Amino acid sequence: MKVIAQSENIENFCKNNYIYVDKTEYIYNLINNHERVFFSRPRRFGKSLTLNTIGTLFEKGVEPYFKGTWIYDKWNQDKYPVLHLNFLKYRTTSVEEFKEIFSSKIAEFADYLKLKKKIKSKEPDLAISELFSALDEKRIVILIDEYDCQLTANINNPELYEKFRTCIREFYAALKGAKQIKFLAVTGVTRLKDVSIFSVGSDIMDLSYENDYSSMIGFTRDEIKKFYADYLKLGISYEKEKSVDSVTNEEIDEFIDRIADNYDGFSFDEFHKNRVFSTYSVNIFLQSIYRKKCVEFGDYWYDVGGLPSILMNYMESHNLNIEKLMTSEISIPYNDFKNPTSLIDINENVLMCQTGYLTLKSEIVPNYAVTIGPANREVRSSLFMLLSLKIFDTTTPAFSLKNRYVIENGTVDEIISLFNEVLAALSYDKYPVKDEPVLRALLQVYLIGRNHDVRIEQNNSKGRSDIIINFPKRRVVMELKYTSKVNEEQKKLNEAENQIIEKGYGLENLGDRKLIQIACVFNGAKTKRQITKYKTVS
Repeated sequence: MKVIAQSENIENFCKNNYIYVDKTEYIYNLINNHERVFFSRPRRFGKSLTLNTIGTLFEKGVEPYFKGTWIYDKWNQDKYPVLHLNFLKYRTTSVEEFKEIFSSKIAEFADYLKLKKKIKSKEPDLAISELFSALDEKRIVILIDEYDCQLTANINNPELYEKFRTCIREFYAALKGAKQIKFLAVTGVTRLKDVSIFSVGSDIMDLSYENDYSSMIGFTRDEIKKFYADYLKLGISYEKEKSVDSVTNEEIDEFIDRIADNYDGFSFDEFHKNRVFSTYSVNIFLQSIYRKKCVEFGDYWYDVGGLPSILMNYMESHNLNIEKLMTSEISIPYNDFKNPTSLIDINENVLMCQTGYLTLKSEIVPNYAVTIGPANREVRSSLFMLLSLKIFDTTTPAFSLKNRYVIENGTVDEIISLFNEVLAALSYDKYPVKDEPVLRALLQVYLIGRNHDVRIEQNNSKGRSDIIINFPKRRVVMELKYTSKVNEEQKKLNEAENQIIEKGYGLENLGDRKLIQIACVFNGAKTKRQITKYKTVS
């Protein structure tokens, strides 16, 4: 069985018998239809491997690295030198050091080509211009990975941000129209107009949401079924205690459905037709089947790529709109989504989309609002973990490991005590609990951030319950009421109890779970700020 591996180098897949999900048809069409392109994707999606694949094709051709791939007998391009620049490897706190390293890479490339003219300038725009002059009529391929690294690192330092922005803008201006460029590809997390890549007159084509290339990065359902068949069968065999050879096609489809619930749903398609799975999450999930000999749907997005520095930096100086982020669909003005100008003033939900916490949920139609929302269960859980970091003091006992199973196995008293610990950990100056919807939303942040199966305002034939938390053997239902007056607490508690009884909250599709229904009253007065009354209804 071939090995699943995370690698940014196509040569490793050939040398080490790794599984390579063949994307070469997309790359062939990309190169044949465009000369200069940009595409943005979140971290851990495969941008670097895509650039490396393009570079290998141009520099070394198809032999031996592309045997068995779609492109193997179709590639007929001449070989070209490749200047591969990865901004992740350059300084982010000193513009002068950044310029020096950047320019030295260009000079080293010129030396590698044994050009007669030496690159002497320490300014990247001048250095690249010197390179073009030295090349004369020769042509090269330029690949730029993570172009926005220095900008995202300085989102809270406007002065340094502006210096990096000016440097990068001047560099791209020097690339414009250069006849020495055979092909240019640029990748990054963000799409920003203030670096001139996408400004009027730019000759770089932004393919970030182009339908034809929307599945070039990320896995499709069919690709998972084709390239990972052995791992899918292995997982099913462990779960159902049957032989790998006896696994049916229907069982594979059902298994992929479950994988999709956790890791699918990312859309980079202007028509919102194509969706892709997170490459990193799928690979780690399938690796864990082989390693642990069981099926475990873990949350991998957050642990490795889920809290990029750009969001950490943004959160230091901006308050996130918690209530809006908790909705399944968020409407964004077309121009905010399509043409973000600068990281300094970017729409927070556009930033969340570009970093992968939210994704496209509608077509992109000029002058109409764009709809975005969480892609899948894993990312939604990671989003709420992020929100927990923002609005709670996560060093308090409410977030300690000892409370992991309180809601699933504890008494009602223990559950209420936990929720009061959670509410006590709130940053009330930034996120005050001012009414019942906010109370419900903040508890939702905690619960989903703890990876619980939470249903908010779950509908049944008689009404909507506030919070339902499902476990294999227990269902906890909470009906919340808000007041700021002590003399109203009993009345509110009675209202909550009667509502649970009359509406039958939690009875729908209960199965053999034990049902625990709790009526609660939260007193939002500054001297209280806790659940002051509660009652077990069943």
